[in-house]
Amino acid sequence: MRKAVQIFAWILFLAISQGVTAVVETYDFATDEQQGQYLYLTETLRCPKCQNQNISDSNAPIAQDLRREVHRLVSEGQSNDQIVEFMVDRFGDFVMYKPRLDMTTALLWFGPLLLGVAGIAAVVQLARKSRQGGVATDSAEPTALTDVERSKLKKMLKD
Repeated sequence: MRKAVQIFAWILFLAISQGVTAVVETYDFATDEQQGQYLYLTETLRCPKCQNQNISDSNAPIAQDLRREVHRLVSEGQSNDQIVEFMVDRFGDFVMYKPRLDMTTALLWFGPLLLGVAGIAAVVQLARKSRQGGVATDSAEPTALTDVERSKLKKMLKD
């Protein structure tokens, strides 16, 4: 029994330690401004594989390549706009967390706003109709009971 516990402990240790093998990349920069530019760009560019992580946080091989490429471009003295344009040309608008506003992304930017306005307008319209008594129902207007119906009703209530 003790041997089984030891084997289980070793298996558990090996399983947990597999996730700890992170690679730490270090890059040298000529100035602090270049380092700041690098940090800004790696935080604002999205990893094409991970989809919701920036290239700074991602351990995917493509993110490592992108960090290396950003370092190269920053070291060459290119501006943020030039580097972002290079990445967009290579990977598309998806590489940016905040895509540019143009004809292809207008629905992305204004779609939620338009849906919200349409929803509010529908709720206001329904509220007005219900206040005015204009909400349509399937049943007709109630009518008064005839004498025969009244007598049948009295008989049913007595029983």
